[in-house]
Amino acid sequence: MGNILLGINMEFVRHHDKPFEWGVAKAAEIGYQYIEPMVHWGRELLSEARYFHSVSMYDDPLWVRELCDKHNVKLSGLSSHTPLCKPEISVEYLKQAIRWAADAGAPVVNTDEGPKPHWTTEEMDFVLMKYTLTEAAMVAERHGILIGLEPHQQYSKTPDGLDRIYSLVKSPNIGINYDTGNSYLAGGSDPYEWLQHVLGRLVHLHAKDISMQQSEAERGKTTGTPVGCACGEGVVDWQRVISIVKGAPRDIVFSVECGTVDEAIRSFEYLTKLL
Repeated sequence: MGNILLGINMEFVRHHDKPFEWGVAKAAEIGYQYIEPMVHWGRELLSEARYFHSVSMYDDPLWVRELCDKHNVKLSGLSSHTPLCKPEISVEYLKQAIRWAADAGAPVVNTDEGPKPHWTTEEMDFVLMKYTLTEAAMVAERHGILIGLEPHQQYSKTPDGLDRIYSLVKSPNIGINYDTGNSYLAGGSDPYEWLQHVLGRLVHLHAKDISMQQSEAERGKTTGTPVGCACGEGVVDWQRVISIVKGAPRDIVFSVECGTVDEAIRSFEYLTKLL
């Protein structure tokens, strides 16, 4: 255990106006072993027109499994972020994502608390999140899927805040999807100490680097960012991250989060050398 495997979040093709299938083939061509698709409900115009990489959960998950088999890649998880503080959205979305993940072959669904309703109190938000995670955990336990809670929003931007969300529901199927970029940008704690703190609960990792320019402009002013720069070209100490994660009790996929194909190539080359 404690092996590190390389994957890529499908956000890397978002600005190339290419469909999901193209992105899977490109990830395999670069050399990634895993991919992390983004899933949505219903039908999305750009996705249906084949200009966007996200996948509808109305589609057959076995189609995605077969596509991955064709290109000899696996799913590390699903990018299934939904606002846990809004159960009218998140309960059914997460439950469907878990069932879809089980059929598609993705062991983890990743999420965060999302933007909160403007009218709720903090106390109310945690009751709402407990309701959402309880419903989701029951389905996750039946299907053998892990839920990865990510530091990304107003409550999870600190170690104590993320721990508080994690502790709402006692389930072996709830863990942490650590995001190296979001934890750094939040600015309230040492991101390496935070990673060490959650290591025993780690189920997935978003390998996101932050450029010096973005660090200077946003650190301490934001709770996260969609993608970062190429790994090795920013502020994150990847050798230190790797050293910490090698002590994890399970194998962990580093799902690179960057914005272009060129950045995905450079990230792969850099991390492969370190590993």
